[in-house]
Parts: sequence; structure tokens; C-alpha cells
Amino acid sequence: MDAVVLVASILGVLALGVVSPGPSFVLVARTAVATSRAAGVSAAVGMGVGGVVFGALALLGLHAVLAALPALYDGLKLAGAAYLVWLAAMMWRGAGGGARPEESAGENETPRTGDLTAAFATGFLTQIGNPKTAVVYGSVFAAFLPTPVPGWLLLVLPAAIFLLEAGWYALVALLFSAAGPRRAYLGWRTAIDRTAGTAMGALGAGLIVDVVRSRL
Repeated sequence: MDAVVLVASILGVLALGVVSPGPSFVLVARTAVATSRAAGVSAAVGMGVGGVVFGALALLGLHAVLAALPALYDGLKLAGAAYLVWLAAMMWRGAGGGARPEESAGENETPRTGDLTAAFATGFLTQIGNPKTAVVYGSVFAAFLPTPVPGWLLLVLPAAIFLLEAGWYALVALLFSAAGPRRAYLGWRTAIDRTAGTAMGALGAGLIVDVVRSRL
């Protein structure tokens, strides 16, 4: 398969999973609308770095390890579920806080380093907290990559994954930090925060249910 076609095929399949709604989407959208555009983009960069970690691990054979050791995979899912439930609780606890009226248009913001660092860390941990991503990457790589894997792909794929993940979530951040969404958030922020927290908690609960079902 031609190198360009190979990389495009892999990224095309991965993109279907990246753009589908999930904990990463909820986190970036809420960060952008509740904190600032810059914080949302910082969270998007964290998502991209987390995607690179999973992509690199998949290239190194993590998928095969998880398939051979289902208990390890279940443990990772439970750890991810615990993080998502904790994040949901924090969203409920902080419901109604966040954006200030003078920032409602998302313009002329002066982002604080602490906000950006926290957003990056939360984005990264949210990505890492979803072990299903590792399985997706591993499955796609197993389906498309030749054996042995050419050395150039070990360099190209992580970079391409970062651009895909960070680029998509940066777009989400830009869209949700626009004037309209931010005004809507200011008017309904408590309900929106609690809805986002409920969605995040439901995603964590879904991981727990997956583990229970696998053990029945």
C-alpha cells in the first residue's frame, strides 16, 4: 500500500472515533465555555498528548498485552471509571462557577498559567482515563500496519495522531468559546455543569458495567 494512502486510511478510521461524543468532548467543551478559549485549547493539547501516549503504546504491542491479560484491561477500565466519576463529582460540586460576565464573549481574555496547566492536565488525564482508546488504536494498527512496521511510521503516526486529536478538540474549544455558547452558558451554567457532570459520571459507570459484564 502506498505510504500516503496507508497513513490516510489509518487516520480516517481513527477520526471516526475521535469525533464521536465521549468524555473528551464533554471535558473540552465545558472547559472552553466555562473557563476560557485558551483553557479549552490547552485541554485539547492535553488530549493530543494523551492520544500520542496510547498510539505509541499500541505500536509497542499494548493491544496484544491487554488481550492476553483481561484482568489488566479490567483494572485499567476501573481506574478510568474512578477518575471519570471523580471528575463528574467535581463538576457537580462546582456547578454554576466558571465564566465571569465580562468574559461572556470569549474575547480579550487574559488566561492564567494555572488555568492553562490545570486544563492541560485534566485533558491529558481524561484521555488516559479511557483505556478503550488503547484498544481502538491497537485494533486499527493491527488491521492496517504491515509486518514488520517500517521505521518511518514509528515517527509519522504519533505526530499525525497528535495533530488529529489536538486539532479536533481545539476546533471544539473554538466553537464552544464563541459568544453565543458562552452567553447561553452564563444563563444556564448550573444546569449545564450538572448535565455535563451527569454525562461524565454515566460514562464512568459504563466502564464499570463493562467490567462487571465481562466477569459474569
